[in-house]
Amino acid sequence: MKKLLLVAAAALILSGCMTRPPEEPQAPVTTIPGQPQPEQPQPQPQPTLPPASQTVPQPPKMQKPIDWPASVQPLVAQMLKADGVESGGVLLVDNVKNSTNGSLQASAATAALYDALGAGNTFSVVPASQLIQAKQTLGLSADDSLVSRSKAIGLARYLKAQYVLYSDASGSAKAPTLEMQLMLVQTGEIVWSGSGDVQR
Repeated sequence: MKKLLLVAAAALILSGCMTRPPEEPQAPVTTIPGQPQPEQPQPQPQPTLPPASQTVPQPPKMQKPIDWPASVQPLVAQMLKADGVESGGVLLVDNVKNSTNGSLQASAATAALYDALGAGNTFSVVPASQLIQAKQTLGLSADDSLVSRSKAIGLARYLKAQYVLYSDASGSAKAPTLEMQLMLVQTGEIVWSGSGDVQR
């Protein structure tokens, strides 16, 4: 029995050796004297760059706010010197209309207009509160612009005003132009008109 086990073990060992493929001998490397061997380039270490600093975009420059008093005063001064403007008349001031391509503080412009006209003694200006009350009495909204001449004349006659002042800001909202027209209520004619660039 021992012999049989030894023979079986030897057969297994020898059969395992047969299944391995024979190793091929490596060709010997021969160097020819006199010819330098080309050197393999060594990889150069890459210099480490600091991370690129991100440029922070500049915020848009804030524009100076519009100086409405400085913008309306020259036009009011022109109007007060115009021919056909009688001292002592009652003046109805329409809200400044925004016809620009952006937003504009039309209420601030209207307030500056009231202040500039109140500083002079040429006109008796209808107070804004009285104008709002008259609009409500006539069935108009407080924000209603007096673009319609018949509407403006009707309101002016109700308030016993001789003149209506129209103001319009037009052009670019960044650099608008202010235009004014003074209408005589009795005839509906424009007795004065002027325009100027808005000041900042």
